[in-house]
Amino acid sequence: MRVPASSEQSLTVADLIAWDVAERVAVRVGSLRDPLAGYVPSGSSAPAAVEADFAELTAVAEIRVSAVTGLHSAAGPARAKVCDRAGWVHANIASFQRLLAPVASKLGAANVPPALRPVSRGAAGLQMGLLLGWMSGRVLGQYDLLLTEEADADDQDIVYFVGPNVVAMERRYGFAPRQFRLWLALHEVTHRMQFTGVPWLRAYFLSLVDDVVSSMETDPRHLVEALRRAVAEIRAGRNPLEESGIAGLVAGSAQRAAIGRVQALMSLLEGHGDVTMDRAGADEIPGAARFGAVLRQRRRKVGGAAKLLRQAVGIESKLRQYEQGERFIAAVEAAGGPELLSRVWQGPQWLPSLDEIGAPATWVDRVRTAVAAD
Repeated sequence: MRVPASSEQSLTVADLIAWDVAERVAVRVGSLRDPLAGYVPSGSSAPAAVEADFAELTAVAEIRVSAVTGLHSAAGPARAKVCDRAGWVHANIASFQRLLAPVASKLGAANVPPALRPVSRGAAGLQMGLLLGWMSGRVLGQYDLLLTEEADADDQDIVYFVGPNVVAMERRYGFAPRQFRLWLALHEVTHRMQFTGVPWLRAYFLSLVDDVVSSMETDPRHLVEALRRAVAEIRAGRNPLEESGIAGLVAGSAQRAAIGRVQALMSLLEGHGDVTMDRAGADEIPGAARFGAVLRQRRRKVGGAAKLLRQAVGIESKLRQYEQGERFIAAVEAAGGPELLSRVWQGPQWLPSLDEIGAPATWVDRVRTAVAAD
């Protein structure tokens, strides 16, 4: 439930973050890490060729994903959009603004001195810009789910591909462009199929996000307690950022439970995306095994400040979701085949918990018990 702010204390999402600063910083940081700087793409790497490929291959991917999963989109054909890093940053800033709108409403109920808002806005904008700039150099594709009825129809339900990053990967590793692009399209289209082919899933996911936001603590004393927990974790030899990043560190018990539900769902969806991608492309993507091996190595091969950043913002835990989800799906299908796995699409009550993602046999037992009781 969202908490309304009083009129005299009301904050908007623009009060929280200087979004213009965030975008400028992100674009600048993204350009500093551009491996194609000074390179003029030609042939299959030319922007027009990349756009044409993804337009065609996204349509092909949709047919194959539907055949493998049995899911059918209720939202019409998928639309592909190839963008540069600046375009990806712009799209994600719009998504963050929609996501953080209820956060602003809740913080409006707290005592935030107006004199401090310009300083905090600028600092938050800088931090957001650094994060998005770093991410813009690594993202290959993305399905944007954080949509609202107020957003332009042209900005809704789009599968994004970051052209410069895709071309850089192809050049660096000698990937066959058409194969690699189809392989990427299969993964992102699978995510779209999940959310547009399962009638209740999008609303359920957004309700989980709202749960995370609405359970947010605004009492400064809670931050002190969170820091004490972090010190205790470090003394015990554990990394307090490992599971959920800073969000998990400062979350209260209700918010940690909500974050756990989001992580469980995303583990299932990411694992399902990888499994579907491999199956749907098995016949026509000879390089798929190598693509997967390179990307898995790329996910792990980060150290130093970059690894700390990934842990702090929760990306490290997200990367584990791919492997955890794949293991869950493999175990469920080994126990009962695709028919048993299909139960997860029948309603929120059939989704695995985070503990069940780690111990698939417990989910299998629970589902079989529920089916037998029916």
